[in-house]
Amino acid sequence: MNIKKIIGRKEFISIVDLNLHNIKAKIDTGADSNSLHCDEISVDNDNFVYFKILDEKNKFITQEVIKMPLYKMKKIRSSNGEVQYRPSIKIAVEFGGKRYKTVISLGNRSDMKYQMLIGKKFLSGRFLVDVEQEYIVDDNKKEEI
Repeated sequence: MNIKKIIGRKEFISIVDLNLHNIKAKIDTGADSNSLHCDEISVDNDNFVYFKILDEKNKFITQEVIKMPLYKMKKIRSSNGEVQYRPSIKIAVEFGGKRYKTVISLGNRSDMKYQMLIGKKFLSGRFLVDVEQEYIVDDNKKEEI
């Protein structure tokens, strides 16, 4: 039997492959997938995505363009019903004391409060969300998944 870890409605997550640590993320059981705020996003003909991560509010800023292999273009429907096609990447993240490979779509979330959104595909089978709690995950121990 798989015992699910209880997490809060807001948690910190680290994106190992991008060397970003302790990103404030909103846990969103209504969203299908994960999303990360990026600027200057472009995709080339060789299936690479280029982007910058600029967020003065959360104190992790890079002026450098990041280049990652494109996982796929994802059709994303926002909460207001708007459909967009966004590039996504497959990368390693650390969350809840474990390391996971996951897919993250890249988009402009500048009008959102949180740099990152964690959706139900990542949560399913692993976590239960206690909406009364925030930042309860203890990441002192790391385990590879």
